[in-house]
Amino acid sequence: MLPSDHFVRMYNELFKMLAERSQEELKDYWLEISTLQEAIIGPHFREKGFQGMFDYWDRIKIEENCDMDLEITENYFEIRMNICPSLSKNLDNDAGLCIQYCDHCAGWINPLMKKIGYFPVYDIISRTEPRCNFRVYISEEKASRFAEGAKLLCDPYGYLDHA
Repeated sequence: MLPSDHFVRMYNELFKMLAERSQEELKDYWLEISTLQEAIIGPHFREKGFQGMFDYWDRIKIEENCDMDLEITENYFEIRMNICPSLSKNLDNDAGLCIQYCDHCAGWINPLMKKIGYFPVYDIISRTEPRCNFRVYISEEKASRFAEGAKLLCDPYGYLDHA
């Protein structure tokens, strides 16, 4: 198993290589991850809704040592990433940051959420600050309202109809 420092750097370098080849190849890579994740966690999200999402990311919080807050409300599930360990590691390496690094989360999560009937909104805040907000709504209208207030909406390939 790769230590997270190496894994994150490998992803960063892979994203840079794919982006240099074409934006379509980078998009296809993230869509492939989305397809795999749909098979693994899609049934859990479909069955348990927001609680399933909370359970999944609560586990990720531990495994990836994330400083994040998770919240379930009547209308949405939210992740407030206070300090993203992945972006932090990539900002602190000598190889340089793939400026699209933050897009990988939305690149695989947004298509999955849309397929199962939810409306995700990523506010990445900044591509060089290791924090973001992510909400998944039941209502497209409420997702659109949240997206209007986002600083830097992350929907790199138009996965969201309302963005």
